[in-house]
Parts: sequence; structure tokens; C-alpha cells
Amino acid sequence: MTKISCNTYPWFTFLRREGRDLEAELPRVAADIAGTGYTGIEPVLNDESSIDTYAPLLEATGLTMESAYMNSVLHEEEAAAKSIDLVVTVAMRAKAKFGTRILVTNPSPIKWGGPENKTDDQIRVQGHALNKLGAALRAEGITLAYHNHDSELRFGSREFHHMLAGTDPENVKFCLDAHWVFRGCGDSSVALFDALELYADHIVELHLRQPTAGVWDEAFSAVSDINYQRLLNFLNERGIHPLLTMEQAIEEGSTGTHDSVSAHRASHTALQKMLT
Repeated sequence: MTKISCNTYPWFTFLRREGRDLEAELPRVAADIAGTGYTGIEPVLNDESSIDTYAPLLEATGLTMESAYMNSVLHEEEAAAKSIDLVVTVAMRAKAKFGTRILVTNPSPIKWGGPENKTDDQIRVQGHALNKLGAALRAEGITLAYHNHDSELRFGSREFHHMLAGTDPENVKFCLDAHWVFRGCGDSSVALFDALELYADHIVELHLRQPTAGVWDEAFSAVSDINYQRLLNFLNERGIHPLLTMEQAIEEGSTGTHDSVSAHRASHTALQKMLT
């Protein structure tokens, strides 16, 4: 069976719907991730204390941490310098403790969920900082994987493209979250597969989430809004074998068929069928 990792964000969304708290239940969540078939966990790390939090959980469950996710602020020079120092420090400790080899980052928007857009100058600053962060991590044997949400696809996808076309591909790789590219381009499979044509060689990780009629499904499936079988076949035919990370979260409008455990078990089963 193919090794598949699981991000902690989906568990946050399921537990929130149930009135529960992810941080308070991390030991149980880690055990449930392992129990539903996943071999790895991709947490959202905030600072060095996060390493201490996850150390006993990995030891207890046998999960690996091949990748970790950290937010960063890179579009303002002073904030970018501090963010780079923090990300490199935490990533180095994760590598030393867990063997973490990929650091996924999404350079934060001006305001989460807001309509504000970065200026060209801010995008240039961010691209330079992202490249600098990637070079610093690369020197430590860690791969930086750029991750986007939907806001980066506004105005001709200018921010998205500059982070990949305007940086050194040796320093900045790509964590493709097919759903966010799809949604950011107006629920467009055409745009998604064009982005795949452009940046497939940058991809080191996939975040897997399937929507139906634009709304996140509770469990992953091969084909609904996004033809994931086509996507995986495309990469496989080119000899590209990224880390697979399930991120099948829920949002307003998602059905109430599954709880967190049954949803992740179903998602793991569906993906394994695709890979055989």
C-alpha cells in the first residue's frame, strides 16, 4: 500500500462542527489518523514548542512527519525577515527530531478571508523573501513547498504565478492543492490542468481535497468536480511522485454523513483504490 500522509486541518474542521477542540484532543486525533490508515501526519507548526507537542504523539502512534505546514508573512520586508528566521529555526528542529524533509508554507494574505489584494511591490518583496527562505532551507537539506489558497488567483493569478515563475525552482518547489487552484479560478478544471502543465516539474507534494458543485465533500473521491485520476496519471506518466497528503476538510454546506474518523477512513480507502 502507498504511504499517505494526513494534514491536521481537516480534523480541526470536523471537531469544530462537533463542538470539540483540536489542540485539546491532539493525542486522540493522532491515534485516529494512524487508526484510519495514514502513515504520516502533517501538522501546522507555530513555533519550536510545537515540536515538543508532537514528539510524544509520533512516538505513541508510529506516525512520521515527512512534511510540516507553517504560515509565513513575506510581503513586508521587516516581517519577512522575522518570518524567515522563525520558519528556518522550526523546520531545522523538525528535521532533527522527526526527519522532516518538506516545509509547506502559504505566505499569508493581507487579511485572512478579506478582499484586500497585494500590490506589485508587495508581490515582488514576497517573491524575493520566498526565494530567500527556500535557499536557507535548502542549505539545511529541507525542501520548501509553496502553497496557495484562492486569493492568490485573483487578477490573472499574478501572485500565484510570480511565486513559481519569479523564483528559483531549485529553492521554491510547489505543494499543489488542486482544489484551491480550481476554486480560485472560478471552479475551473481548465485552469487547474493548465497550471499543472506549467508547474508539474515543481511539484513535491499534493494536498488532496474533493468538492462537489463547488462545496467540499466530507470524504475524498476519485472524480467529482476534480478528476484526480487524470491528475495522478498525468504526474505518474512524467515520473513525478509527490508526497500525498489528505486534506479533505469540511465547510458550510458540506453534508453530515460522516464523523471525522469515518470520513478519513473512507478517504484513505478511495485514494488507495486510485493508486492500485
